[in-house]
Amino acid sequence: MSYFSHLYCPKCSETYEKNQPVNLCKCGGPLLVSYDFKNGVGFNKEELKTRPENMWRYREMLPVEKSENIISLGEGFTPIFSWKRLGKHLGLDNLYCKDEGLNPTGSFKARGAAAGISKILELGITEIAMPTAGNAGGAWALFGAKAGIKTNIAMPEDAPEITKTECAVAGAAVYLVKGNIADAGKIIGEGAKKYGWFEVSTLKEPYRIEGKKTMGYEILEQMNWDPPDYILYPTGGGVGIIGIWKAIKEMKQLGWIDGEKNPKMVAVQARGCAPIVRAHERGENFASEWTEPKTIAAGIRVPKALGDFLVLEAIRESGGTAIAVSDEEIIKAIVKTAKLEGIFICPEGAANVVALEKLLEKGWIKPQEKVLILNTGSGMKYSTTLNFDFPVMGKNDRL
Repeated sequence: MSYFSHLYCPKCSETYEKNQPVNLCKCGGPLLVSYDFKNGVGFNKEELKTRPENMWRYREMLPVEKSENIISLGEGFTPIFSWKRLGKHLGLDNLYCKDEGLNPTGSFKARGAAAGISKILELGITEIAMPTAGNAGGAWALFGAKAGIKTNIAMPEDAPEITKTECAVAGAAVYLVKGNIADAGKIIGEGAKKYGWFEVSTLKEPYRIEGKKTMGYEILEQMNWDPPDYILYPTGGGVGIIGIWKAIKEMKQLGWIDGEKNPKMVAVQARGCAPIVRAHERGENFASEWTEPKTIAAGIRVPKALGDFLVLEAIRESGGTAIAVSDEEIIKAIVKTAKLEGIFICPEGAANVVALEKLLEKGWIKPQEKVLILNTGSGMKYSTTLNFDFPVMGKNDRL
């Protein structure tokens, strides 16, 4: 049973009835899902102990109302690892990583696709469209294929090759764009108007964020309901950080966690595309568009996020911050983390490692504090980011 109550706009407070195909509020703001917490009184966290280890264990706080509409590939409940060696290297006593690269399709995008596609199926929608930096497209294409929903995808020409293949092999119509994700978004927007596609761009539908927020539920459950002092999250469109903060507020309303202690949310971006960092430093409530965005971390190469004000709100409400790092530092962090912890993290996850090091150096994070890093995808999907020189031997050569 879902406690889904209605949709609301965080910009103008307008409300919308549930179970109608809708993208944005009439004011242009994104729509979020609201739940009836009076019903939620009966949902006790102790019940979770008997439930399957996937994101649908929190089904009451997800928008899909009929279980037969759930489209799942086993997403969610990814492990949290204690990173003792890297923590010691950085001078941090309690460092943890939640590895989203172990999700189906190799990234946290599987969560948003699972929730979004399931609800879209429930609403009777048969064709969708979206721009993507790569991973989201792969996830939505594969979940869409399982649901029998046709998917149209536009992505930058320089998106990772494996994600292009992922979309194509799932039967999606794939269009490569000579530009960035914002350019791809404009093309999809025009196509949606012309052909009647239901657009599922970041925060242009209300349900992707509901899947992403389950990371927040899992973090607290897996850490025995004791929040970490900091959560570091790579931020592009911002749905992940918005979702985790939404989950924390919902768990307080459910009475699952203490209302006093919050994890501080840290938004991490690349120096070549850091609109959230710039807005945070200026004390602005909205981020202006970043011109000529450049970074190897494709997932955070977003020049203007529709939900920028929600990201900035999460940072400030939690007492967190925003920080940018360089591509050179990201590459070094990928290698360092693999050598110390045996995990091949994605560039976006590696950006968190660099950010943590900088925040420790500044004294903003203290050595005794508990820190959780989100690795949002498998480094295997970005293998061409790194270049190594290997010795070549003849068949008769010996070491």
